[in-house]
Amino acid sequence: MNRVNFAMVLALAGTGVATAADISQVGGPITVAANQAVGNVSNVNGPIRLDDNAVVVNAHSVNGAIMLGAAASAQSVSTVNGGITLGTAASVRSLRTSNGSISIGPGGRAAGSVSAINGTIVLERSADVSGHLRNTNGKIRLDAAHVGGGIETVTSSIEIGAGSRVEGGIQVICTKGTWDWLFRRPCGSPLVVIGPDTVVQGALTLERNVRLYVSNRARIGPVEGAKAIVYSGEHPPN
Repeated sequence: MNRVNFAMVLALAGTGVATAADISQVGGPITVAANQAVGNVSNVNGPIRLDDNAVVVNAHSVNGAIMLGAAASAQSVSTVNGGITLGTAASVRSLRTSNGSISIGPGGRAAGSVSAINGTIVLERSADVSGHLRNTNGKIRLDAAHVGGGIETVTSSIEIGAGSRVEGGIQVICTKGTWDWLFRRPCGSPLVVIGPDTVVQGALTLERNVRLYVSNRARIGPVEGAKAIVYSGEHPPN
Protein backbone atom coordinates (compact mmCIF):
# COMPACT_ATOMS: atom_id res chain seq x y z
CA MET A 1 0.00 0.00 0.00
CA ASN A 2 1.05 3.56 -0.63
CA ARG A 3 1.07 4.65 3.03
CA VAL A 4 1.18 8.36 2.39
CA ASN A 5 -1.78 8.33 0.03
CA PHE A 6 -3.88 6.01 2.19
CA ALA A 7 -3.24 8.20 5.23
CA MET A 8 -4.50 11.12 3.16
CA VAL A 9 -7.63 9.15 2.28
CA LEU A 10 -8.36 8.54 5.95
CA ALA A 11 -7.79 12.20 6.72
CA LEU A 12 -10.15 13.26 3.97
CA ALA A 13 -12.78 10.80 5.17
CA GLY A 14 -12.61 12.23 8.65
CA THR A 15 -12.90 15.85 7.64
CA GLY A 16 -15.21 15.61 4.60
CA VAL A 17 -16.01 18.65 2.51
CA ALA A 18 -14.32 20.99 4.94
CA THR A 19 -10.99 20.02 3.42
CA ALA A 20 -11.86 18.51 0.05
CA ALA A 21 -14.56 19.16 -2.52
CA ASP A 22 -16.80 16.37 -3.78
CA ILE A 23 -17.27 15.80 -7.51
CA SER A 24 -20.64 14.63 -8.81
CA GLN A 25 -22.11 14.66 -12.29
CA VAL A 26 -24.51 12.93 -14.67
CA GLY A 27 -22.93 11.86 -17.96
CA GLY A 28 -19.45 12.26 -19.36
CA PRO A 29 -16.08 11.28 -17.91
CA ILE A 30 -14.60 12.48 -14.62
CA THR A 31 -10.83 12.77 -14.23
CA VAL A 32 -9.01 13.52 -10.99
CA ALA A 33 -5.64 14.92 -11.99
CA ALA A 34 -2.32 13.49 -10.84
CA ASN A 35 -1.40 14.36 -7.24
CA GLN A 36 -4.81 15.96 -6.64
CA ALA A 37 -6.84 15.17 -3.50
CA VAL A 38 -10.65 15.45 -3.51
CA GLY A 39 -13.59 14.10 -1.51
CA ASN A 40 -16.25 11.73 -2.87
CA VAL A 41 -16.48 11.23 -6.63
CA SER A 42 -19.70 9.97 -8.23
CA ASN A 43 -20.91 9.64 -11.80
CA VAL A 44 -24.22 8.33 -13.13
CA ASN A 45 -23.42 7.67 -16.79
CA GLY A 46 -19.73 7.87 -17.39
CA PRO A 47 -16.31 6.62 -16.35
CA ILE A 48 -14.12 7.85 -13.50
CA ARG A 49 -10.36 8.08 -13.80
CA LEU A 50 -7.83 8.83 -11.06
CA ASP A 51 -4.47 9.78 -12.48
CA ASP A 52 -1.21 8.75 -10.81
CA ASN A 53 -1.01 9.57 -7.08
CA ALA A 54 -4.52 11.04 -7.00
CA VAL A 55 -6.45 10.63 -3.74
CA VAL A 56 -10.23 10.44 -3.24
CA VAL A 57 -12.43 9.30 -0.38
CA ASN A 58 -14.93 7.15 -2.33
CA ALA A 59 -15.49 6.62 -6.06
CA HIS A 60 -18.86 5.38 -7.35
CA SER A 61 -20.33 5.07 -10.84
CA VAL A 62 -23.67 3.68 -11.97
CA ASN A 63 -22.79 3.07 -15.62
CA GLY A 64 -19.10 3.46 -16.22
CA ALA A 65 -15.67 2.02 -15.60
CA ILE A 66 -13.39 3.22 -12.80
CA MET A 67 -9.63 3.39 -13.31
CA LEU A 68 -6.99 4.20 -10.71
CA GLY A 69 -3.53 5.15 -11.92
CA ALA A 70 -0.24 4.21 -10.31
CA ALA A 71 -0.18 4.82 -6.53
CA ALA A 72 -3.68 6.37 -6.57
CA SER A 73 -5.77 5.81 -3.43
CA ALA A 74 -9.39 5.59 -2.34
CA GLN A 75 -11.52 3.98 0.32
CA SER A 76 -14.45 2.24 -1.41
CA VAL A 77 -14.56 1.94 -5.19
CA SER A 78 -17.80 0.63 -6.70
CA THR A 79 -19.71 0.57 -9.95
CA VAL A 80 -22.91 -1.10 -11.11
CA ASN A 81 -22.10 -1.59 -14.79
CA GLY A 82 -18.42 -1.29 -15.57
CA GLY A 83 -14.99 -2.66 -14.83
CA ILE A 84 -12.54 -1.52 -12.16
CA THR A 85 -8.80 -1.29 -12.80
CA LEU A 86 -6.10 -0.54 -10.22
CA GLY A 87 -2.73 0.55 -11.54
CA THR A 88 0.65 -0.32 -10.09
CA ALA A 89 0.75 0.14 -6.29
CA ALA A 90 -2.73 1.70 -6.18
CA SER A 91 -4.51 1.16 -2.86
CA VAL A 92 -8.14 0.95 -1.78
CA ARG A 93 -10.18 -0.38 1.09
CA SER A 94 -12.77 -2.27 -0.99
CA LEU A 95 -13.78 -2.94 -4.61
CA ARG A 96 -17.23 -3.91 -5.85
CA THR A 97 -18.90 -4.22 -9.24
CA SER A 98 -22.09 -5.92 -10.38
CA ASN A 99 -21.34 -6.30 -14.09
CA GLY A 100 -17.72 -5.91 -15.01
CA SER A 101 -14.21 -7.20 -14.44
CA ILE A 102 -11.78 -6.24 -11.68
CA SER A 103 -8.04 -6.02 -12.27
CA ILE A 104 -5.51 -5.20 -9.55
CA GLY A 105 -2.13 -4.30 -11.00
CA PRO A 106 1.33 -5.17 -9.69
CA GLY A 107 1.70 -4.21 -6.04
CA GLY A 108 -1.89 -2.98 -5.84
CA ARG A 109 -3.72 -3.49 -2.57
CA ALA A 110 -7.27 -3.83 -1.26
CA ALA A 111 -7.34 -3.71 2.52
CA GLY A 112 -10.85 -5.20 2.63
CA SER A 113 -13.09 -7.21 0.30
CA VAL A 114 -13.19 -7.51 -3.49
CA SER A 115 -16.40 -8.69 -5.18
CA ALA A 116 -17.89 -8.98 -8.66
CA ILE A 117 -21.17 -10.62 -9.59
CA ASN A 118 -20.63 -11.03 -13.31
CA GLY A 119 -17.00 -10.50 -14.15
CA THR A 120 -13.46 -11.82 -14.09
CA ILE A 121 -11.12 -10.92 -11.21
CA VAL A 122 -7.37 -10.76 -11.87
CA LEU A 123 -4.63 -10.11 -9.32
CA GLU A 124 -1.30 -9.38 -10.94
CA ARG A 125 2.12 -10.00 -9.43
CA SER A 126 2.46 -8.93 -5.77
CA ALA A 127 -1.16 -7.70 -5.63
CA ASP A 128 -2.68 -8.09 -2.16
CA VAL A 129 -6.30 -8.50 -1.06
CA SER A 130 -6.44 -8.65 2.73
CA GLY A 131 -10.15 -9.52 2.89
CA HIS A 132 -12.55 -11.84 1.08
CA LEU A 133 -12.47 -12.23 -2.71
CA ARG A 134 -15.70 -13.32 -4.39
CA ASN A 135 -17.44 -13.49 -7.73
CA THR A 136 -20.36 -15.42 -9.20
CA ASN A 137 -19.61 -15.72 -12.93
CA GLY A 138 -16.34 -15.21 -14.75
CA LYS A 139 -12.81 -16.28 -13.89
CA ILE A 140 -10.50 -15.71 -10.94
CA ARG A 141 -6.75 -15.58 -11.54
CA LEU A 142 -3.85 -14.86 -9.19
CA ASP A 143 -0.31 -14.26 -10.45
CA ALA A 144 2.10 -14.50 -7.50
CA ALA A 145 -0.52 -12.60 -5.50
CA HIS A 146 -2.05 -12.84 -2.02
CA VAL A 147 -5.62 -13.18 -0.71
CA GLY A 148 -6.02 -13.09 3.06
CA GLY A 149 -9.75 -13.74 3.53
CA GLY A 150 -10.49 -16.71 1.30
CA ILE A 151 -11.89 -17.09 -2.22
CA GLU A 152 -15.52 -17.87 -3.07
CA THR A 153 -17.26 -18.41 -6.40
CA VAL A 154 -20.26 -20.12 -7.96
CA THR A 155 -19.39 -20.89 -11.59
CA SER A 156 -15.94 -19.40 -12.12
CA SER A 157 -12.78 -21.25 -13.00
CA ILE A 158 -9.97 -20.43 -10.59
CA GLU A 159 -6.24 -20.27 -11.29
CA ILE A 160 -3.95 -19.82 -8.30
CA GLY A 161 -0.79 -18.98 -10.21
CA ALA A 162 2.77 -19.82 -9.27
CA GLY A 163 4.00 -18.22 -6.08
CA SER A 164 0.54 -17.14 -4.86
CA ARG A 165 -0.76 -17.47 -1.31
CA VAL A 166 -4.38 -17.82 -0.17
CA GLU A 167 -5.51 -17.82 3.44
CA GLY A 168 -9.06 -18.74 4.38
CA GLY A 169 -9.47 -21.52 1.84
CA ILE A 170 -11.39 -21.77 -1.43
CA GLN A 171 -15.12 -22.41 -1.79
CA VAL A 172 -17.00 -23.27 -4.98
CA ILE A 173 -20.74 -23.12 -4.29
CA CYS A 174 -23.43 -24.99 -6.18
CA THR A 175 -26.56 -22.86 -6.46
CA LYS A 176 -29.54 -23.86 -8.57
CA GLY A 177 -32.65 -22.16 -9.85
CA THR A 178 -36.14 -23.64 -9.81
CA TRP A 179 -35.83 -25.22 -13.26
CA ASP A 180 -32.47 -26.79 -12.35
CA TRP A 181 -34.02 -28.52 -9.35
CA LEU A 182 -37.14 -29.53 -11.31
CA PHE A 183 -35.20 -31.18 -14.13
CA ARG A 184 -32.39 -32.35 -11.83
CA ARG A 185 -29.75 -30.51 -13.79
CA PRO A 186 -26.29 -30.95 -12.27
CA CYS A 187 -24.08 -28.04 -11.38
CA GLY A 188 -21.40 -27.18 -13.93
CA SER A 189 -17.78 -28.31 -13.79
CA PRO A 190 -15.44 -25.36 -13.27
CA LEU A 191 -11.68 -25.81 -13.44
CA VAL A 192 -9.55 -25.09 -10.37
CA VAL A 193 -5.76 -25.03 -10.79
CA ILE A 194 -3.38 -24.70 -7.84
CA GLY A 195 -0.02 -23.84 -9.38
CA PRO A 196 3.55 -24.56 -8.35
CA ASP A 197 5.04 -22.99 -5.21
CA THR A 198 1.62 -21.85 -4.01
CA VAL A 199 0.09 -22.11 -0.54
CA VAL A 200 -3.63 -22.45 0.19
CA GLN A 201 -4.34 -22.39 3.91
CA GLY A 202 -7.80 -23.63 4.84
CA ALA A 203 -10.16 -26.11 3.26
CA LEU A 204 -10.99 -26.38 -0.43
CA THR A 205 -14.77 -26.86 -0.24
CA LEU A 206 -16.00 -27.84 -3.68
CA GLU A 207 -19.76 -28.31 -3.95
CA ARG A 208 -19.72 -28.57 -7.74
CA ASN A 209 -18.18 -31.29 -9.89
CA VAL A 210 -14.88 -29.42 -9.95
CA ARG A 211 -11.89 -30.48 -12.02
CA LEU A 212 -9.10 -29.87 -9.51
CA TYR A 213 -5.44 -29.85 -10.55
CA VAL A 214 -2.79 -29.38 -7.87
CA SER A 215 0.93 -28.96 -8.51
CA ASN A 216 3.23 -31.37 -6.72
CA ARG A 217 5.05 -28.27 -5.45
CA ALA A 218 1.93 -26.70 -3.89
CA ARG A 219 0.77 -26.88 -0.28
CA ILE A 220 -2.98 -26.99 0.32
CA GLY A 221 -5.47 -27.68 3.08
CA PRO A 222 -8.03 -30.50 3.15
CA VAL A 223 -10.12 -31.04 0.01
CA GLU A 224 -13.87 -31.61 0.33
CA GLY A 225 -16.02 -32.68 -2.64
CA ALA A 226 -13.41 -33.49 -5.29
CA LYS A 227 -10.33 -35.57 -5.90
CA ALA A 228 -7.16 -33.66 -6.60
CA ILE A 229 -5.21 -34.55 -9.73
CA VAL A 230 -1.54 -33.95 -8.94
CA TYR A 231 0.66 -32.75 -11.81
CA SER A 232 4.32 -31.84 -12.28
CA GLY A 233 5.81 -29.03 -14.31
CA GLU A 234 4.59 -25.47 -14.66
CA HIS A 235 1.11 -26.17 -16.07
CA PRO A 236 -1.50 -28.92 -15.75
CA PRO A 237 -2.11 -31.26 -18.69
CA ASN A 238 -4.51 -30.02 -21.34
